[in-house]
Amino acid sequence: MTHSVENRFFAIIATAVFIMVVPLFALFLTLSTERSTRELENNITILTEANAQALAKPIWDFDEESVRRIAGTVLSDAAVHKILVRDEVGNIQVAMPVFPTWPDNSLTQKTQAIVYETVDGPKTVGSLTVYYQRQDFFSSFEQGEGYIISIFLVAVIAVIGAAVLGNRLMIVKPLLKLTAAIEATRQLGSRHHVDWQSNDEIGLLANSFNSMQIKLEQEERELKLAHRRATEIYNMTPAMLFSTDEEDRIIGVSDYWLLATGYERADILGTHFADMVPAGHLDHYLLRKSQREENSLVWECTTKFVCADGRVLDVLIVESSKKAEDADQPLALSVMTDITALKHSEARNHKQAITDHLTGWMNRQGFEAALDVKIREADQANLQLACLFIDLDRFKWINDNLGHQAGDIVLRRVATLITPQLPPGSIGARLGGDEFAILVLSANAEMDALRLSESICAIFEKPFVVSGTTARLSASIGVAIYPEHAANAEELLQKSDLAMYSKKHDGKNGAQLYDPRFQDNTRQRAEIEQSIELGLANDWFQAYLQPIVDLSDGTVIGYESLMRLDHPDKGLLPPYDIITVAEENGSIIRIGTCIFEKAVDNLVKLSAATGDHSTYLAINYSPLQFEPDLPLRLAAILSRNDICPTRIVIEITEAMLLHDNPVVHTTLDEFKRLGCRIALDDFGTGYSSLSYLNRFPVDIIKIDQSFIRSLIEGDPAKRKKSHILAEGITDMARRMGCSVVAEGIETGEQWEIVRDFGAEYGQGYLFAKPQSLDDLLERHMWLTEKSAETA
Repeated sequence: MTHSVENRFFAIIATAVFIMVVPLFALFLTLSTERSTRELENNITILTEANAQALAKPIWDFDEESVRRIAGTVLSDAAVHKILVRDEVGNIQVAMPVFPTWPDNSLTQKTQAIVYETVDGPKTVGSLTVYYQRQDFFSSFEQGEGYIISIFLVAVIAVIGAAVLGNRLMIVKPLLKLTAAIEATRQLGSRHHVDWQSNDEIGLLANSFNSMQIKLEQEERELKLAHRRATEIYNMTPAMLFSTDEEDRIIGVSDYWLLATGYERADILGTHFADMVPAGHLDHYLLRKSQREENSLVWECTTKFVCADGRVLDVLIVESSKKAEDADQPLALSVMTDITALKHSEARNHKQAITDHLTGWMNRQGFEAALDVKIREADQANLQLACLFIDLDRFKWINDNLGHQAGDIVLRRVATLITPQLPPGSIGARLGGDEFAILVLSANAEMDALRLSESICAIFEKPFVVSGTTARLSASIGVAIYPEHAANAEELLQKSDLAMYSKKHDGKNGAQLYDPRFQDNTRQRAEIEQSIELGLANDWFQAYLQPIVDLSDGTVIGYESLMRLDHPDKGLLPPYDIITVAEENGSIIRIGTCIFEKAVDNLVKLSAATGDHSTYLAINYSPLQFEPDLPLRLAAILSRNDICPTRIVIEITEAMLLHDNPVVHTTLDEFKRLGCRIALDDFGTGYSSLSYLNRFPVDIIKIDQSFIRSLIEGDPAKRKKSHILAEGITDMARRMGCSVVAEGIETGEQWEIVRDFGAEYGQGYLFAKPQSLDDLLERHMWLTEKSAETA
């Protein structure tokens, strides 16, 4: 037996070592490697961020020597193998060590943007790339960790040895003695005791063996003691225990029940429990009591309970009953638990769950529940319910420029200012972000809602001062009325939201009552979005071209590419609506790429048909399309079609230049470097036209068609002013080395006027409308045949 127990013990120890120690050792190696890797990456991150800040000013000043000095400092770090510093425009590129001496590509790199704080705000001026070697599995070991592993192994061996020795002394030895005692009792018939004492399982086994002869009198004493203790437990258990008969009369109570309720035992026995339930809750209690199933062993009920001193408690009653087998009276025991604090806590939690922690108003969850309640009230009282959906205009600017903490301050202040304006009985909620909603129950909800909207808009007439910065906000409010506009809560909230968005698109700052046409607009937008996706998938988009002519002789010198969507069922769709929706949902980039490729292809075919390889192609770009890789993509398309970049004109509007976006500026410079020309479209309609000519590489000025139209329309004074302005723009552009294109020429009189004051080129319906490639080719063939007949 000894060998069997010890062998199994050894097997257990060996298994435990294999399961526990070996994985722990492997885990230690893994964690050590991860720690070293994390420390290395943290060091590299701190190094790149600190030196990126130091490099900002030298790069901004084009100080290459300082850049090299700082780069050398970074390379001196033992963890850094290589370093590469370059600016955004490619004028500075510092690599250490020099590229030919760089080893293999097994290094890991980390790139940090270099941002310089200018007067106009932070600008990315370059990038810092650091190359370093990642830690492998064993290179992360330090000398101290090797000592720890050695100590760990020694400790494991010591523990195993101690376990083996302990097993022999504490288990095998007493088992041999117990076996000998049992064998002696079996063979000799006498009582033998085990000579062993310890405070463990072996000692317990020995004591149990030695106590088998104790007399049964002790069991009787224990039974009597148990009965007495059961009675004491009933009276002293910290739970309100009581018993009732079949008629709900109290026939027994515990001492704790009396202590908690304040009643006396003599006064309470024989009374009905229902006598202590308040009148307002008595019917509910009796109904629950009557609905109890006969065979149910446990019954539960929550109700109110009046104590002897008049206190009213919320109590949970759990009653357990059993039919008596040898008596007339069935057995029943009830536990009454005070849940007053729990009820109060539930009320607090419910209030917190439906309350916006920032403003103290309801949150969306609470508002949706309150909306259902208010609709029921409106139905019962035959009233109207107005829902005001409020969105703060220009709030995003505060979060982006002043931080979310400043935004929270503004939201709290807005809620504080609106609260006094709310009519009695109305409900306000913050639905999330900068969106609020208000419910107004009234006989004339529309008038009251619009009046409240005016009061709310008046709050924003004064600017908000946040963190020392003045910010002007306004509110776009959508109003929907139940039941005029909506049949349920969901529709009411949705239609007030639609009205708010309509106000947003209509100029913001004010209230908009819901109109069923908003649904049509939403449906129309969805149809346009579907047409865009189908158009991209089925090649419905076409690049129409409008000729640009030399005003001296009417010769075509270029074409402006214009987007058209030729729907197979609906025909040509309005381009303005398509562009508006495409810019909102982001599909304008895919559309722009498609139109440019087709326009270039059309130019190739026109050049081949006419033999004229000097005409240029003007391309309009949306601000959303201006991405850093746009020039590269354009160059690839031109190269694929063998088109010289000098035949491409990039048309931009003043609105695109308004915010002086560095990405736009850099992209325009790349277009110029590629060889393309830049045209400023709709010139004269913006705010800072003259400054754009000085700051951006503009080659062509396109006078907006509103100037050309007013040359022959309106009173003489207006025509004269328009003539002076258009002539001044032309003279200024020519002095700055820019060509001038007059847009929107529709009559011969306009042609003569713009030609007389010096405009070189023009386009408009007088010369040609935007046409498909087939129409342009057909027109060219007609002109060619007509010329041949004339000759």
